[in-house]
Amino acid sequence: MNVTGFPTSSDIYLEIDGKKVAVVQSYTAKTTCTSQTVEAFGEDEPVATIPGQRTHVLELTRLYATDEAIRDGINFHDLADFSLVICKPDRKVIYSGCQWSAIGETGALGAMVVEKITVVATKRIETTV
Repeated sequence: MNVTGFPTSSDIYLEIDGKKVAVVQSYTAKTTCTSQTVEAFGEDEPVATIPGQRTHVLELTRLYATDEAIRDGINFHDLADFSLVICKPDRKVIYSGCQWSAIGETGALGAMVVEKITVVATKRIETTV
């Protein structure tokens, strides 16, 4: 199956209080974990590792505000504590507690399009559909 074109709003979107505010054309996600090693006296190598906090950083490309969000006067620079929802054929991935860390804009007059937003999320969950 070859799918091309812009994904529908049910594929990738931003949500605030359960309401879609923007659709997203594409994304990249990177999760890092700060781990620490446990060393024992006299050992050449660590004896264990302890997992630390996870950080989720996402780069969203080509965000389009929904008609309702435009009517409500959305401003991407004012977004805080939102969720990114990614719908896949067998599951849904939700990044919540999102805050933006960088916004890059290009666009035409009157268009509610943001080219790139870098987002930091506090939580990532997966649910089956």
